[in-house]
Amino acid sequence: MRKIPFSYALASLLVLALVIWLAFGNFQRFQTTPPDSPARSEAGSRVEIVVQQSTPFIPQQIIQGQLTAERETTLRANVTGFVTEKPVAQGSRVAAGDTLLVLDNDALPEQLQQARDELAVAEAEYAGARNLRQRELISQPELLRLQSALSASAASVAQLQKQLDDSRPTAPFDGVLNRVQVELGDLLQPGEEWGQLVDDRRLKGAAWVSQQQVGGLSEGLPVTARLLNGDHLEGELTFISHRAEEATRSFYIEATLDNPAGKRLAGGSAELTITLPPRQVHTLSPALLSLDSEGQLAVKHLDENDKVQLTTVELVSADTQRAYVTGLPDPLRLITLGAGMVDTGETVTPVPVEEAIISQPAEQDSVHAPVD
Repeated sequence: MRKIPFSYALASLLVLALVIWLAFGNFQRFQTTPPDSPARSEAGSRVEIVVQQSTPFIPQQIIQGQLTAERETTLRANVTGFVTEKPVAQGSRVAAGDTLLVLDNDALPEQLQQARDELAVAEAEYAGARNLRQRELISQPELLRLQSALSASAASVAQLQKQLDDSRPTAPFDGVLNRVQVELGDLLQPGEEWGQLVDDRRLKGAAWVSQQQVGGLSEGLPVTARLLNGDHLEGELTFISHRAEEATRSFYIEATLDNPAGKRLAGGSAELTITLPPRQVHTLSPALLSLDSEGQLAVKHLDENDKVQLTTVELVSADTQRAYVTGLPDPLRLITLGAGMVDTGETVTPVPVEEAIISQPAEQDSVHAPVD
């Protein structure tokens, strides 16, 4: 019979011994039910907190806008005529009513004087006819004919007066004759553009805001426009569109800005800062914001019974270091460390930030979310 190698025999003995040990070992170490979970300490989990009061905060909205003159109009000819005079130079400031251009009036003053004389005759004839009619010396149709002639004479005077005025166009408001596109001798036709009048003593800052931004705006809010050269103009919000633009779903707004120095800014761009009404907010690190079951921003804090609460908040403003939120109780017991290890409604042991820092060993670095 073939002899079994010693190494195989030794391995077989070890396997047999292991099986015997597993079969007849300490059965008390094996249980059919899992062990009970260790009970939490009565004191509950420890979380680091800071107590803070709300503070006033003045939110701002910064948007890019376009500056335009408060009033500007394109000047067009109302009658046909040759340019005979240019009494105001291009770029000059004018007052409302100043004559800006003179066209050939084709003897309109003489025609107007003739029409006025005819009107005076028609008025005298009609007045005499009324007296005769009261004494029944003329018929009613004859009186009406004279009244019609009087009306025709008055209409002729008005028409000629308008033609004469249109041959000497005037400024409709105070401003700058920004552009003159005609020269002496040019023939203008009715409706033809010949200049532009701009009133830039006040400017309009036009911009578009999103659906999220427009809800906090109201007319009368202060607005500051920062120009490309660093200068600033002050004004207020004067118009908010009641309907969004279909393509971008944004709302058009206008701000009226003072330009007392008459700077040449119309048509340029500017950064508009709208100052919103002050609000009471809590300032905390953005890292302490979380989402509730409905996907809304929320913050974990403690109530007066040391129970964890998750409260939905409104984000007023934020940057990389701070978040300004509303909707939290005042004063606030904010959890700054350990919020992710506790559940809503759980009773915990609060440790103020100052005590937590003191209790740490000197060689260890503490990690805290920044809180203002």
